[in-house]
Amino acid sequence: PGNLRRVTSPHDRLLALLAERSVRRGTFTLASGRTSNVYVDARLTTMSPDGLATIEIGLADWELAKNYAAEMAIKADIRETLKVLVPALKAKGGAALEKRAAERIKSIAPRNWSARRAEALERGVGVIAKNYASSAAKGKLTEDAVATRMGLLQPSTDLSCLAECDLVIEAIYENMDAKLELFARLDATVKASALLASNTSYLDIERMAQATRRPGQVMGLHFFSPANVNRLLEIVRTPSVADQTLATGVALAKRIGKLGVVVGNAYGFVGNRMLAPRQREADKLILEGALPWDVDRVLEAFGLPMGPFRMRDLAGMDIGWNRTGSRSSTVREILCEQGRLGQKTKCGYYDYDAARKATPSPVAEQVVLDFAAREGYVRRAVSDEEILERCLYPMVNEGARILAEGIAERASDIDMVWTTGYGWPTFTGGPMHWAEEVGLRHIVARLRHYESLYGADFTPSSGLVEMGSVTTT
Repeated sequence: PGNLRRVTSPHDRLLALLAERSVRRGTFTLASGRTSNVYVDARLTTMSPDGLATIEIGLADWELAKNYAAEMAIKADIRETLKVLVPALKAKGGAALEKRAAERIKSIAPRNWSARRAEALERGVGVIAKNYASSAAKGKLTEDAVATRMGLLQPSTDLSCLAECDLVIEAIYENMDAKLELFARLDATVKASALLASNTSYLDIERMAQATRRPGQVMGLHFFSPANVNRLLEIVRTPSVADQTLATGVALAKRIGKLGVVVGNAYGFVGNRMLAPRQREADKLILEGALPWDVDRVLEAFGLPMGPFRMRDLAGMDIGWNRTGSRSSTVREILCEQGRLGQKTKCGYYDYDAARKATPSPVAEQVVLDFAAREGYVRRAVSDEEILERCLYPMVNEGARILAEGIAERASDIDMVWTTGYGWPTFTGGPMHWAEEVGLRHIVARLRHYESLYGADFTPSSGLVEMGSVTTT
């Protein structure tokens, strides 16, 4: 699949795609390294939109594998001994790398961290141990396997222990100055052939690359939370990155069982860039009249595994939050200032019991109501339809911009990011496929409606308007 194809419908596009490739029966290798058996016959012509969308997701995965194999195969440089830096504060993600790729993982807390103490390192290793113990309790790992894997870790607070690593992945907190300083130190520490990568969710990888003497050997490797479970890996292509570096990122993803999607270097890359307008509208909606659990309920009924507020609680309310700079300027800041950081503190937008069962929090509700009053909002009834449209249509709009800017190569790549990394319901085919089913002209019209009410945040992108003008759906 290319960009939003200019044919009459997703159904016709899929049939044309299958006919073009003479697909009838076969086993296809997917981008993650898995295989998928496909059988196609005349029943496709009467298949439901949900069934067609599910098949298209499988074809999108196949398309990733086919394209990357052709472009990257001869350039990849994956060594049998792969040593990786996984800093302590996000050390639970190290399990994903250690699982298949790393002979040794050096989990370190660099001395220039604010959380540089040995306790932070111990806490990170403890999270890995706890995750493995949970897997063992469920029968997924033997006790011997857990002991073997834990034995692969080499915790240290000494940055010099990374000198002979082939690949170093930093995962410190989201602060550009801190990352630039760390990349400069890593550049001076590791061997000349080593590759450097950032696990940043949003920040400019090219700036980090330019802080080193090896910008061609720097890339983004954005693992999705929880990294030891989530299959998605955004491999960030910068203007300076060498082909071999990027190819190595693609090969690494396959080696460790991840779905690697190459994306451009832009704020939030693909997934989080599209997430931003959804969260923006969700935050506005709870001030205008909805409550966090109203928004979550609507999006969960749509098919997402959790809504934006439950997801924020799960990830940690304090991601990107700094206590010293907090000014009670948003509901989230106030909740963080109160120590309501999400599941890890048993309270955020929701309250959590020992089993992490969520209950709408009266404390959070009062914070929402007080903040809305302070900001002069006159609360009103907000319909489920408005919640859905205001949260999802801007995402499609941003996806069209991402395609126009070349940050994603194909609309199907965006669909793979969202179905794999964020739990977007597979039966819809992903956000861009779903948008075609809804009708691009309809989405443009609804965006213009909200633009008339709320301004430029809803202005349809030129790419979406163009795509909507050439489809009959």
